[in-house]
Amino acid sequence: MIPYGKHHIDEDNIQAVVDVLRSGALTQGPAIERFEQTVAGYVGAKFAVAISSGTAGLHLAALTAGVGPGASLITSPITFVASANAALYAGGRPVFADIDPGTVNMSPGSLKEALAKNSDARAVVPVHFAGLPCDMPAIKSASDKAGAVVIEDAAHALGARYPDGRRVGSCAHSLMTVFSFHPVKAIAAGEGGVITTNDEPTYRKLLRLRSHGINKLDDPFQLPEEAVTDGVQAPWYYEMQELGFNYRITDIQCGLALSQFKNLDRFIARRRDLVKVYDKAFSGMHNCRPAQVAGRDQSGHHLYVLRIDFKAAGLSRGRLMQELKARQIGSQVHYIPVPAQPYYRRLGFKPEDYPKAWNYYQEALSIPLFYDLTDAQQNHVITAFKELLA
Repeated sequence: MIPYGKHHIDEDNIQAVVDVLRSGALTQGPAIERFEQTVAGYVGAKFAVAISSGTAGLHLAALTAGVGPGASLITSPITFVASANAALYAGGRPVFADIDPGTVNMSPGSLKEALAKNSDARAVVPVHFAGLPCDMPAIKSASDKAGAVVIEDAAHALGARYPDGRRVGSCAHSLMTVFSFHPVKAIAAGEGGVITTNDEPTYRKLLRLRSHGINKLDDPFQLPEEAVTDGVQAPWYYEMQELGFNYRITDIQCGLALSQFKNLDRFIARRRDLVKVYDKAFSGMHNCRPAQVAGRDQSGHHLYVLRIDFKAAGLSRGRLMQELKARQIGSQVHYIPVPAQPYYRRLGFKPEDYPKAWNYYQEALSIPLFYDLTDAQQNHVITAFKELLA
């Protein structure tokens, strides 16, 4: 079976995990700091905070941005539910800005409309869908005018670059950027995430929130008189200064991620080559087309999505997926619009209110794209689509 996405593990990755297991430090050890420094250095940010998942990162970023009761967070309807759920986790209200159908990313025009209608917006979370960077200068400009903090959801976009050459994660257009290291992403840690920022107070707050709200680094004590004994600082003393969480990542995960990081550029280069072959193969077809064609040299290429006119092709999406499965080809839909989910419908959202996202969903299908996809397997995928959609 050829899956739509898959991680790559080699003997060096396995040895890296074994080395951590033998080191004696399984969590809160040196591999975490090394991983944070590696990510920050790679993307060009001052600080990085590793956490247990990208979802945890979105939650902490929303809290740090001031999302809470009486405040809203604006994101895209075409994303995994975690992007919007972060608002609810923080006690705030999710809002959606429709997509640009040419990029499947948040439309700056729709964002401006959403900001105008929601004066309580404290955060804007653009999603770099499939690894293609959003129009961040336009999004940052609109958000700044409304007094909202920008948090980039870069779960798909490790290794991606903005048109000016800077890497996603440099926070050139945001206060924070959140990455994911789930197995189908560019590199795998099993589970895990990282938040990058250039702002030191934000960095310090994220460190506290990651670990139960306990003071870190040289954060001043709030009860200094309790921290001193016999005229010196008590060696056991610490303070829980705010309500935090146990969103720590382990050294085991970071050891794997560090080993994978060595091959990141090679992973992305292979994905880019596969995308070029797909683009050429599907460019002349009548019933399907690539969902994204712009920014191919900037994208992290997490997904390859086709937009298919199922009615013109004479078969439903479900039937097509079944026919592909019979040919040992996996496929998936990224994503069901978040406002269409039952939980969000109960909150009063209607997917029809975001027509561009809804239209995209009716046509979307993700096909296999991963580092280990062979040329022969890719040709098999292309041949199957040409036969089934002819």
